[in-house]
Amino acid sequence: MQFDLREFKFAEGGDTMSLEGYGAVFGNVDSYGDVIEPGAFAKTLAHHKTAGTLPQMLLEHGFSASPLPVGKWTEMSEDGHGLKVKGEILPTSEGKDTYIALKAKAITGLSIGYRPVEFEMRAKPEDPRRRLKSVDLVEVSIVGNPANGKARVASVKSADAIITIRDLEDTLREAGFSKSEALAVCGRFQAKTDRRDSGADAATVADFDRLLSKIRA
Repeated sequence: MQFDLREFKFAEGGDTMSLEGYGAVFGNVDSYGDVIEPGAFAKTLAHHKTAGTLPQMLLEHGFSASPLPVGKWTEMSEDGHGLKVKGEILPTSEGKDTYIALKAKAITGLSIGYRPVEFEMRAKPEDPRRRLKSVDLVEVSIVGNPANGKARVASVKSADAIITIRDLEDTLREAGFSKSEALAVCGRFQAKTDRRDSGADAATVADFDRLLSKIRA
């Protein structure tokens, strides 16, 4: 199975941790020297539609701490740009960590896992290695370093999910903050949390986003 990377984004608001973007972009040479041509996903998407399924949503192609899906794709289709995908991240511990990293733009890539079905090899040295005419799409992963730089998350939809101060500290450290910087952010976030009527050691992702934006400004 081979991989190819793209871009995604979050859309604000709503009740779920959702994202959308392009799992693949047509006409762009990826790091493997391949080009995916329009229509390459037509047969595999038709097969999934008949079966009532969609390819899995994995984190780093299943090479993360858990090989289980980190979410589920709810829509996939081809348009003039590429393979457009929409999905929801599961409210598991790994899903929440992934969501926070996406919101912080610590990871921004999408990558497809596929088997080439029909393709043309290059005729000249300057040509792409292969032109993929048809592929069997197995999964679309959220990744840190996509093979195709144009495969990115375009939007992320906030869930009013609850995250703890310890969650924030761990996520900030993973995103590159020093321990002292992470503790400073968490201290400010805790102060905000303490002003809530609930008084719980938790707050929403949206609150964290607003605080982090102010710190980075």
